[in-house]
Amino acid sequence: MDSSERLVLLDALRGFALCGVFISNVMGWFSGRAFLPREQVLSALTTASLADTVAWQGFALLVAGKFITLFSFLFGLGFAVQMGRAEARGASITPLYVRRLGVMLAMGLSHLFLIWYGDILSTYAVLGLGLLLFRGRSDRTLLVSALLFALVGSVIGVVMLKLPQLMADTPEAGAAIVKAANERSAAIKARTLAAYAHGSWLDTTKATFHFFFHDYSPLLLTIMLSTFGRFLLGLLAGKRRIFHDVPQHLRLFRRLLGWGLVAGVIGSGSGLVLQQLLVKQVFTPESLPAWVSFAMAPLRQVGELGFAAVYVSGIALLFQRATWQRGLGLLAPVGRMALTNYLSQSIISVLFFYGFGLGFITKLGPAACVAYCLSVFSVQVVWSHLWLARFRFGPAEWVWRSLTYGKAQPMRREDAANQRTAPAVNGSRLP
Repeated sequence: MDSSERLVLLDALRGFALCGVFISNVMGWFSGRAFLPREQVLSALTTASLADTVAWQGFALLVAGKFITLFSFLFGLGFAVQMGRAEARGASITPLYVRRLGVMLAMGLSHLFLIWYGDILSTYAVLGLGLLLFRGRSDRTLLVSALLFALVGSVIGVVMLKLPQLMADTPEAGAAIVKAANERSAAIKARTLAAYAHGSWLDTTKATFHFFFHDYSPLLLTIMLSTFGRFLLGLLAGKRRIFHDVPQHLRLFRRLLGWGLVAGVIGSGSGLVLQQLLVKQVFTPESLPAWVSFAMAPLRQVGELGFAAVYVSGIALLFQRATWQRGLGLLAPVGRMALTNYLSQSIISVLFFYGFGLGFITKLGPAACVAYCLSVFSVQVVWSHLWLARFRFGPAEWVWRSLTYGKAQPMRREDAANQRTAPAVNGSRLP
């Protein structure tokens, strides 16, 4: 859509979400922390500096899982906006939307296997098809389905991970299965980390294939149901058009802010308490009762949804004030170029952390990771403003749009203006 058709608030929210997703990706994955043994990570937290402790605790409470929830919500909301505009034109959204997702899937798979394994584009492309099945459902159906997918889906995810243990004949046999699985996963992660730290680009690509199919993909499958639930919440918000006319829904946003904060503190706070019990070695991962995992899964979802609601409603309310709107509006160009900025974050981080680049993997603490992310993101904010001053789309968005429509789209602003004002010939406009 042209810039005149866009909702600046949604672009600002998308830019804000992208920053948080970047911090999450770096803190857990690009930094190499997710590949280290759990005992080593917990031990590092006990001897961390004050800056690292604050950064890690703040990340766990306010960032982890919250911004990808917001990003998923905005994906479903974007579908609702596209659907509404297609219906206003009297056109069917299905053919164009399926082509868009097909191109998105191809871009995501290329990103996943050639740049970074933590790709979300391919997952979103696959799950996005499911939104077509819910486009005509009632608001009540969407809300109930969203909560079921998010909360019950998270429990199903735990069952999928623990299924071999649950099917064991005896508790001892189950414990042996868990131990063998953990040792296998640790070995795969150690080999992958070694390739990322010291290998060439080809070595890291080979390691990514092995890691993705043998260790990472089961984890990815367990979060797909809850991710789709967030899509449905975005679809519901888009159908209700609450972001098209925020002043008419101020009461709703205020209630979301209050209740979201309560849910976020309860859900994420419980996870933070459990983490501290593990750090202080009151419990070990092996000594935790099995029911803890099943209880923490929906609680984690409540915390993530709660804080995501706080961020959405808080920014929407602040956007009603001119000063805050100007400030938060600085994030809008980043949101308009979310695909380009997301892919560039991966490329920059691979070159910064991996061995064939600067080799900072496992060398940055939590505070340094946050500083790195904010520095890169600040450059992206400036670059997005400069780029969109001359062009209609980001580079990746232009490729996505051109492949979707099957022809190169006008890229420069003056080219688009000339196309709109070209004189009619035989009832049509000049190309």
